[in-house]
Amino acid sequence: MAYPEILILRHLSQHPAHGYELRKRIEATTGIVINNNSLYPALKRFVAAGAVEVTVEQHESKPPRHVYELTDVGRELLHDLLSEFSPAQAADDLEFLTRLGQFGFLDPAERTAILDARSHALRQSLARLVDLTERSSGEFWGAAAVTHLREQTEAELRWLADLRTEAARR
Repeated sequence: MAYPEILILRHLSQHPAHGYELRKRIEATTGIVINNNSLYPALKRFVAAGAVEVTVEQHESKPPRHVYELTDVGRELLHDLLSEFSPAQAADDLEFLTRLGQFGFLDPAERTAILDARSHALRQSLARLVDLTERSSGEFWGAAAVTHLREQTEAELRWLADLRTEAARR
């Protein structure tokens, strides 16, 4: 699961933030909830790797606040996380959509590779769905579910073809 790390680094690329603010910005802009058990260990790893710098702001009546800022190493790491896209990630909706939302960080060839990997994963899924349809015993509800999934997959494949054309143009 790379998408939480991508979202953390992406939001830090916009401007520094403390943990709570970062978590709330990610949720507000993506709808994805990253809990503290994911956020703070990731930030700690990023700091240890030199991808993120942390400064401590002292407050008189409050506990100190840790503010995180992306470094050049972090920008490179963000790019690497975005461009590396395994077959398992290509089959995962959140992994794909997270990368798609960050296509501005990638060059056209990298965008195309991600779209092609997602298309390949969807074609494999579609083949399994076709096989399920052929092996179904005619039970209405199961067949309705498989038909719906096939239609969704076919629609996404058409959408990906359009995105591929757009990715080549931009």
